[in-house]
Amino acid sequence: MYRGFGLMLSHMAGTEPSRMGFVLAGGKSSRMGMGTDKALMDFGGQTLLDRALAVMGTVCDRVTIVGDPAKFAKYGSSKYGSSKYESSKYDSVVADIFPGCGPLAGIHAALLHSSAELNLMLAVDMPFVSRELLAFLFAAAEENDAIVTVPRSGKGLQPLCAVYRRDFFLVAEQALRAGKYKIDAVFSGVSVRVIEESELAAAGFSERSFFNVNTPQDRLAAEGGSPYA
Repeated sequence: MYRGFGLMLSHMAGTEPSRMGFVLAGGKSSRMGMGTDKALMDFGGQTLLDRALAVMGTVCDRVTIVGDPAKFAKYGSSKYGSSKYESSKYDSVVADIFPGCGPLAGIHAALLHSSAELNLMLAVDMPFVSRELLAFLFAAAEENDAIVTVPRSGKGLQPLCAVYRRDFFLVAEQALRAGKYKIDAVFSGVSVRVIEESELAAAGFSERSFFNVNTPQDRLAAEGGSPYA
């Protein structure tokens, strides 16, 4: 067993929100076409947002949506008062402070809102992310002092499925104010623990875990189990 995994599970039995999760759902979904909102798109019988919230809820003390509060109003804590979700785990919706500036702005808003040291960021359009992968990322983050713990797949770094310490919001804000919106570029100013593709493979995780549903073709490939996904 990964050394930090057992520690993580035992710690989660406590009540302090030491690990928060943020589902980044503020994208424009422009490549899906026809006014489709990826977050609310059905995938395997549930929306992509519901899938993300469900998997995040298994490893995080609190889960928050980063997006338009008006659009996601029904996803307030009252929605999760049913048996489907544990209501105490689900927080409100947080809006970007720097709207229209991409995922970096979402991460910035999340960390500014957070009361936890370790914060898991997950893009809403990654339907194959598993509880095991997210637990693995948290365990890796616990074992180092890096500001960012991020996996690297065959397609490069995966900053939208990564763990950030709160201090990252400082460099994120500096970049946003300077008009620099590329997340990877901000990493040069902080300590980063990269989980390499070989480490992921050894732990049983494949490229498919990081598949993004960006286009109608992606959706068809993913739902059909194509090797492309």
